[in-house]
Amino acid sequence: MPHSGKVSPASDTVAAMQSREQHHDVVVVGGGLAGVSAAVAAARLGSSVALVTNRPVLGGNSSSEIRVWVVGATAHGTQRFARETGIMGELFLENQYRNPQGNAIYWDQVVLDLVRAEPNVHLHLNTDVRTVTTADDDARRITSVTGWTMGSEIETTFTAPVFLDCTGDGLVGALAGASYRIGREGRGEYGEEWAPERPDDELLGSSIFFSTHDTGRPEKFVPPSIAVDLATTPILANRAIRTGDNGCNYWWIEWGGELDTVSENERIRDELWGVVYGIWDHIKNSGSFDADSLTLDWVGAIPGKREYRRFVGDHTLTQQDLLSQRTFPDTVAFGGWSIDLHPVEGVYAETAGAQQRYTDGTYDIPFRSLYSADVANLLFAGRNISASHVAFGSTRVMATCATQGQAAGTAAHLAARHGMTPRELGTDHIAMLQQTLLREDAPLIGVRALDGADLAQRARISASSELTALDTTPWTTDDTFALDRDVAIVLPADPALGSFALRTVADADTELTIELWTTGKPQNYAPIEHVSTHTATVGAGVDEAVVDLGFRPDEPCNAVVVVRRAPGVRLPLTDGHPYGVLALRARSAEDDRFDDHIPEEADQPVTDWEARALRGRSFAFTAAGASDAWRASRIADGHQRPFGGPHLWSSEPGDGAATLTLDWAEPVDVREVRIVWNDDVDADLINLHHHRTPWDAVPTLARDYRIEACVDGSWRELATVTDNRHRHRVHDVAPTRTTSLRVVVTATNGSPFVSASAVKVY
Repeated sequence: MPHSGKVSPASDTVAAMQSREQHHDVVVVGGGLAGVSAAVAAARLGSSVALVTNRPVLGGNSSSEIRVWVVGATAHGTQRFARETGIMGELFLENQYRNPQGNAIYWDQVVLDLVRAEPNVHLHLNTDVRTVTTADDDARRITSVTGWTMGSEIETTFTAPVFLDCTGDGLVGALAGASYRIGREGRGEYGEEWAPERPDDELLGSSIFFSTHDTGRPEKFVPPSIAVDLATTPILANRAIRTGDNGCNYWWIEWGGELDTVSENERIRDELWGVVYGIWDHIKNSGSFDADSLTLDWVGAIPGKREYRRFVGDHTLTQQDLLSQRTFPDTVAFGGWSIDLHPVEGVYAETAGAQQRYTDGTYDIPFRSLYSADVANLLFAGRNISASHVAFGSTRVMATCATQGQAAGTAAHLAARHGMTPRELGTDHIAMLQQTLLREDAPLIGVRALDGADLAQRARISASSELTALDTTPWTTDDTFALDRDVAIVLPADPALGSFALRTVADADTELTIELWTTGKPQNYAPIEHVSTHTATVGAGVDEAVVDLGFRPDEPCNAVVVVRRAPGVRLPLTDGHPYGVLALRARSAEDDRFDDHIPEEADQPVTDWEARALRGRSFAFTAAGASDAWRASRIADGHQRPFGGPHLWSSEPGDGAATLTLDWAEPVDVREVRIVWNDDVDADLINLHHHRTPWDAVPTLARDYRIEACVDGSWRELATVTDNRHRHRVHDVAPTRTTSLRVVVTATNGSPFVSASAVKVY
């Protein structure tokens, strides 16, 4: 060993460097949320996984190094019942409990703890993969990747039968010779309305953010030489600068779209620094803000990239796939963020910082977009999947990337285990992939779980109570909503909708126009297809508007009751409602930010709806007849999240120790019980400070419960849980032979209803 102050021979220095080799079932390169989800998914299924990232923290653009909000299909509440479940959902729920204030440092630890909880994941931080070796036998495949661990002087070569490129920039796939694209396709290639007339190299730019705090005493700021003089730019005229904004509130600090965002990364960073310090100089020193006691506490040092390589898979997602909500037979994930494209000039553009168009609801992401068309053992997830530039405008956001990661990681495990390529898996065994994802409660919409090993599928299922009334009147408050715009109520039609009574308060006798619509597709929550129009007479004062909807669909679905604008009429509001019932209001004419959410048609009631202002509330109404939407049997219907209805069991409110019971005609042997609780996927959660909820654990989740089996005529406790805050609970229980199993819930996290999406018994 060299001594302090002593010069060591060159041979000693070389000897200190280490070269290692590791073999795994799956190698994931990239430690963003796509890579994390991929690694955890494969590891939980039994694969040995190397997770390799060149950063000191996990989370990619969401980490404390860059601090981008984790957004996804909910689109800040625009899409309903769309929050991601699976591994991304676990992160949302755990962060909500541990980090409700949205601290970026705490978020790093939430992600790291998720990975460290998996013994099959071998984590390599600060390890930069720069070398990829391939072999060309029947088809090109990756044989190894080699990374250098900074600070440790360790070079590691990783071998595996399957590799995942979750790097964002797509370096691993590029070094392996996988086909990719950079820039925008021309309009003629896929017939995309939003594509440019001719292909070009333009990209979405990169961003650097900053955060501030109030010290309570005067703080001066002397701008560095790099600071941009905002008066010489279009920024002051075209962007909103506010002292209370921090971090991703400044998403529009973007630049570099006209450059190569990788090779020009350093130049882009310097320009973005100049913009950040220029904005702060303007806030502190222009005299236009009350900012004397504000100071900077953080400025990012790494540009958060939006776009670079996009690999070519067996299917390229396009604008039409998203806007038509195309159903793919090999769907493995979903998205719902707007097609969100930015001007190439970034922060210096004279136009708005973003052009957005929303789909009517969530859309499918097919497995064929997650593996390489020409490197046989390469999968990918994140912003580098097989999508056109326009479609990438939506698929690129991080919660959506995480859903892709869980799908790709699950596929990697299955490919390695069964000795097949991703293409062979997708072509010949897609049902195996989808059913494996559903068993792990992965974020998959519209695919029914068909698990022959699940004993619950053969059970007679009952409950201590079932919610059957489509009635919000028990929660009526003194508050009312002025009917100065169209409003709507989304409710399940299961099996039918007949007499519908809406409470009203009117200034004088009048008539209301009430229409019935359907949502077009089961994952939508807006009026898309008109069914019928009705007129109801209401009297002055308190009354009810009563119509006979006369609607019996071929199969259960969501229906939308639209009440047209009627000045002088007010609708009583409730402070609760059955799960799956949703109140909407038309946006005011002045707010057209989301005009394209629902395509305009001649008979469309409005071009856009919002429910955020009414979240947790509804209009007081009663629909006659018993609804089957919340029957106990729903826990075994194969859908684990809302899709054309809530697809869950709900007790009646205030059912005390609500009990769900499974009975079998013959004894069964039970070793594992999986419960998917209702975690209210309509609640919009986020990792960093953007908005806060009043609770740390989702109120609809069961908090305290026990699982019991009937053995020799008496109930035996198999598992007891207190203080639950998770959606998907897997209980390994002592092997038990029984004819009856029950789940007894003694407390929720606040909801008066006990509700569960699925119970599976093995």
